[in-house]
Amino acid sequence: MGLISSVKETKTTNNGRGMGLLFVFFPDHNNDVSPSPSSSPATTLFRSKSSRLLLSKAQSTISICILLLLLTLFLFTLSTFEPSSGFPAVSPRRFLLNRDVTGARGTINRFALQGMGTLFMRGTKSMHDLIVAHIASDTTEQDLRLFMRLLHRSGVTSRSDVVLLFNSKRFAGLIEEENNSFSKLVNLYRNSNQTDSVWGFNLTRFMKNQSKKETSEPIWGKKIHRANNGTESSELTHGSIVGFDVAELDPENSLSGFMDHVPITLRRWACYPMLLGRVRRSFKHVMLVDAKTSLFLGDPLTRIRNRSPESVLFFSSASKHSNKINPAVIIGGAKGVRRLSSAMHTEIVRATMQQQQQHKKRNSVSESVVLSQLVGNVHTTKKFEVVGQSEVIAEASSLAELRTRNSAAASSMIKSHDIIQLGNSNIMAAIMKRICSSQLDSSVYSYC
Repeated sequence: MGLISSVKETKTTNNGRGMGLLFVFFPDHNNDVSPSPSSSPATTLFRSKSSRLLLSKAQSTISICILLLLLTLFLFTLSTFEPSSGFPAVSPRRFLLNRDVTGARGTINRFALQGMGTLFMRGTKSMHDLIVAHIASDTTEQDLRLFMRLLHRSGVTSRSDVVLLFNSKRFAGLIEEENNSFSKLVNLYRNSNQTDSVWGFNLTRFMKNQSKKETSEPIWGKKIHRANNGTESSELTHGSIVGFDVAELDPENSLSGFMDHVPITLRRWACYPMLLGRVRRSFKHVMLVDAKTSLFLGDPLTRIRNRSPESVLFFSSASKHSNKINPAVIIGGAKGVRRLSSAMHTEIVRATMQQQQQHKKRNSVSESVVLSQLVGNVHTTKKFEVVGQSEVIAEASSLAELRTRNSAAASSMIKSHDIIQLGNSNIMAAIMKRICSSQLDSSVYSYC
């Protein structure tokens, strides 16, 4: 009898455990199961309380898991969502940055890359070279107009995309105007046999035979799906013109904690790592240039196209008694320029802290001095290959061919100089006069 009672108790215990699991998945069965006549009231009550506790814990756990799953799906949807051009979903900070993009001419804002920047002109295909020009705060409309005009006429935009860095969108209308003038100039020269041999505008630079299957979409702006039939054709080829506010690429103004006023000549080094990091797989060569002091007459990127991706070409300062590097023009491989920008950002912070320890002014850091020290440091230059340092970019004031009426002399000067600097002389009026001397050009450009 004792053995039989033990077996019965064991079966009763196993039945109770099985019923506990059934309560988790089928809680409605609790009302259908009647207690066994052999079970005592105390055992039945204990079993019921245990089942309810287990059911409550299981329901709580399942609810938490479902909540976490829904939250994960929501965050994933937000991270992969791309706002459409018609109804962009922007954050309050992005709205403050883009609310004044619409200028006097009613320009519609078009994002350039990943919800940032402004697309002024979309190129015909993806390019391998990138020109990043920063616009200083003291740049005038005349300075930028001449820079944009010669940028298009030089032919460099036939192989490069152009990024403009600025801290004010007051030049948005001017940039659009010069881009439109370039398009009109191309159409005008298409229908005319005349060529401009003086300032090097050659339509054949922008007309290239290429297979449509080999033509890839630019990385800027919204993708446009085109039908590729594989045929070769001579089509207009030019790069994109985009602009970024420095507050978009450096939202925290990372150098503001080390100096009272951060000029764009220094803040640009905090913008380059984010910009070049996002496009690192799209470009092979990068050029950093000052839009206020530099003028394109040709394609300076030809100097670096056959070198390694880590190489960086520097130019010496115009002063004969100085060994400083000219920070206005830097050309190199995409990897080398990206490493240089990160190192330069760190070096600016180090130099600023060192001057503060010497009780000097917080804004006394010189870009040229810091860059020269960085390039001269053996340890930091291991990250990139230094090229040049001896060549000096010619100043416009030293080129008498710019003022002469001899077209042959002017053409020879342009072929020997792909980029020049304005310097301190007022040479812009003479250059504008030479551009406007052409009958075709004067009919396209304003201020002629």
